[in-house]
Amino acid sequence: MVPIRDNNPTEITPYVTFGLIAINVLVFLYEASLPPQALDGFLHLAAVVPHELSLSFAGVDVHQPVPEWTTLITSQFLHGGFLHLAGNMLFLWIFGNNVEDKLGHAKYLLFYLSCGILAALTQWFFSQDSNIPSLGASGAIAGVMGAYILRFPKAEILGVVPLGLFFPTFRVPAYFFLGFWFLQQSFYGLASLETRTNIGMESGGIAYWAHAGGFIFGAILAPLLGLFSDKPREESDTNLGF
Repeated sequence: MVPIRDNNPTEITPYVTFGLIAINVLVFLYEASLPPQALDGFLHLAAVVPHELSLSFAGVDVHQPVPEWTTLITSQFLHGGFLHLAGNMLFLWIFGNNVEDKLGHAKYLLFYLSCGILAALTQWFFSQDSNIPSLGASGAIAGVMGAYILRFPKAEILGVVPLGLFFPTFRVPAYFFLGFWFLQQSFYGLASLETRTNIGMESGGIAYWAHAGGFIFGAILAPLLGLFSDKPREESDTNLGF
């Protein structure tokens, strides 16, 4: 099920959401310009490598030019391919503007980056010895989705189901679409704990625990940052002493 849009208008111009999309696209274009060996080195440097992060937490030098913890942020702007990027930016475009509308620009940016960091740490917790780089905006966007389902559970989502030559559309409330998505990520995350499974990051696939963790942390953090507040947006942006 691929979302196309929601019927949830905003009262502000979502500058932060636009900016995040632009940065992700520009970084991807930079990735695409690199030859394979240079790209591999760049991704190893800027993506989260769980084993190296574990060593850095233990005080072991992993011989990187920047502190390993910084990858918890830089990895949020990396993508493994065009479809990876396009899917993430589509979800961010649909759900991010409404959450930014309620939190205000500054708090929304803080919220987004925090969800991405916590999502990456969730994935790290379940794969601490992995040498497979973990990257993508999915964890941060999952946090946005966790906030969205709380604040706009009945917003209507228009989506499409690609079936070969046919593309039937559907309209469902946000709580159904996002709730189903969360359950799916949680199920695959649990499946990835089984040693014989081919699901999950250990097989070079999707970091499902980052998705599930980001969603949960988003649902926790957003209300603390004023998701349900009716304060003017300007006040929300300037008052960060929550």
